[in-house]
Amino acid sequence: MTISHAIWRQMRTVPARIAIVMVAVVLSSSFPGLASAQPVVSPSSSSLKNDALEIQSGFVNVVNGVYQLQVRVRYPTSDEDRRALQEGVSLFYDVDLEVTRERRFWIAASVVNLSLRRELSYHSVSERYLVKDPRGLVETHSFASLEEALADLGKVDGWPILVSAQVAESGDYFVNVRAVVRRGRLTDALRALMFWSDDWQRRSEWYSWSLPR
Repeated sequence: MTISHAIWRQMRTVPARIAIVMVAVVLSSSFPGLASAQPVVSPSSSSLKNDALEIQSGFVNVVNGVYQLQVRVRYPTSDEDRRALQEGVSLFYDVDLEVTRERRFWIAASVVNLSLRRELSYHSVSERYLVKDPRGLVETHSFASLEEALADLGKVDGWPILVSAQVAESGDYFVNVRAVVRRGRLTDALRALMFWSDDWQRRSEWYSWSLPR
């Protein structure tokens, strides 16, 4: 590639930093592909994204005037969670729900706020992972692996969240859902070894959509 004598004269009269910029401009004009090159995502960045706690999907069915929520949550596995469970610490998996109504010239009105909580524990004798409702409203489910237990926890089907009378007022309604993971109370040994606190928790981003009416 040939650089004009005019550019060489400018390079001799301006600071080296500016000259380098000018050469870069000449190179990019001669090789357009350099300007549109895309950054490469490192494997570590991809793995961090794949380990994220997230709501993958959500929608509502209306059955006989009852709004029922269907949600899919991705709960990542971690060695810390596995160890905590095997040391006798329970983990709590919550799905927080808000239904709001938009109002002109004012903040959104809260229609309903609910939380669905499930508890995950490990039974050392049977070496099974147990998923149960702390309120005892549903039967306990048993799984051979942590991954199977988390897959079950990630499915919320037919959760009744409100009735049609609660959304009778005119306006746009929105459903907002997020997932939260909390640890139960730690033993002193675990708190010292893993530097966890009893109020540790992990949250997903809010997942929102318009409520069908």
